[in-house]
Amino acid sequence: MADAYIIDAVRTPRGIGKVGKGSLAHLHPQILGATVLSAIRDRNNLDTSTVDDIIWGTSSQRGKQGGDMGRMAALDAGYDIKASGVTLDRFCGSGITTVNLAAAQIMSGMEDCVVAGGCEMMSYTSSSADPSVPPMIDGGNLRLRAKHPQSQQGVCADAIATIEGIDREAVDQLALTSQQRAKRAMDEGRFDKSVVPVHNEDGSVALEKDEFPRPNTTMETLSGLKTVFNMYMDIPIDEEGNTYGSMIFNKYPDLKGKMNHVHHAGNSSGVVDGAAALLLTSKEYADKHGYKPRARIIATANMGDDPTLMLNAPVPAAKKVLEKAGMTKDQIDVWEINEAFSVVAEKFIRDLELDREKVNINGGAMALGHPIGATGSILIGTVLDELERSGGQYGLVTMCAAGGMAPAIIIERL
Repeated sequence: MADAYIIDAVRTPRGIGKVGKGSLAHLHPQILGATVLSAIRDRNNLDTSTVDDIIWGTSSQRGKQGGDMGRMAALDAGYDIKASGVTLDRFCGSGITTVNLAAAQIMSGMEDCVVAGGCEMMSYTSSSADPSVPPMIDGGNLRLRAKHPQSQQGVCADAIATIEGIDREAVDQLALTSQQRAKRAMDEGRFDKSVVPVHNEDGSVALEKDEFPRPNTTMETLSGLKTVFNMYMDIPIDEEGNTYGSMIFNKYPDLKGKMNHVHHAGNSSGVVDGAAALLLTSKEYADKHGYKPRARIIATANMGDDPTLMLNAPVPAAKKVLEKAGMTKDQIDVWEINEAFSVVAEKFIRDLELDREKVNINGGAMALGHPIGATGSILIGTVLDELERSGGQYGLVTMCAAGGMAPAIIIERL
């Protein structure tokens, strides 16, 4: 197969995902997408008439986030009308999947230049949701619910913590580490290479730095936060009498009466707005246009796991992509596992017996936030920047996704 190269990676700062509080919340989601697509074009003098496709990730595809954002954002950015676009949803894993599919198109020889990325305006999706309808991954399909009960994700996180014996102190400690590393990264300008400012329509700057981190976080402040997802347990979700709690207990009855609720706002991923984009090309295209590739795609993989626990697929996904690459974990210099909830990253580190100094080196979603459809693309860019900063060679990115899934990717710095 041909090689697929990463030429560049950009992202917006992540804004607080609440209307009236976040600096990006007043903008149309397509404007965030257009921001990163414009940056990819302008930074690389990209002739957009030669872009074969734009593969985009957006999880909540309704209202302003509907209508194929990949295509609409490209048109808003002023891309040539020849540059096609498609938008997909693999829940939280969308932003890795867009890059993986772009790489596959190039490696197969079907395409030569693809822009991959994603966007999620959580300020919009949370404010536009119907509060009378409990959000459910299964779309209200009771037949599927009987086969594979899928609860609220935070409830799943607490269930995993209970099964694994991971206590409150451990998940809080990881959350503190995330905040400390994010602060260090921002203070040292580690994100500056990739972060591009977002502008208002009048040209003024809306946001130029991540605004979600809480750098003054301490173990004391974390330990003082009340757990959240115990309050979800008895919420009714259908006419069959199911609750978020019973969805777990139907599959794992031994957990009934024994749930250890450890997650709260401080050790769960932040609700934010953000977008990211990467430019991928073939060797021939890079040579023709004078591009110096920053990285090469080594391997990609997808993995499914138990949809009831929902968040456990990253470990088998990492093992699968390492096997596809013919590599061992010791060859990976930089790991990124999305901090959807602290227990996800903690279990990942423990199960794979990883060096913690190589995992989420510059903080993660507990400190910086998790704009669902964009996060995977953000993390690939973060790994690339860190490999270049530290001189490492290989980076692995994976993340849990609703439905019990995880995409994964390994890149090599060039």
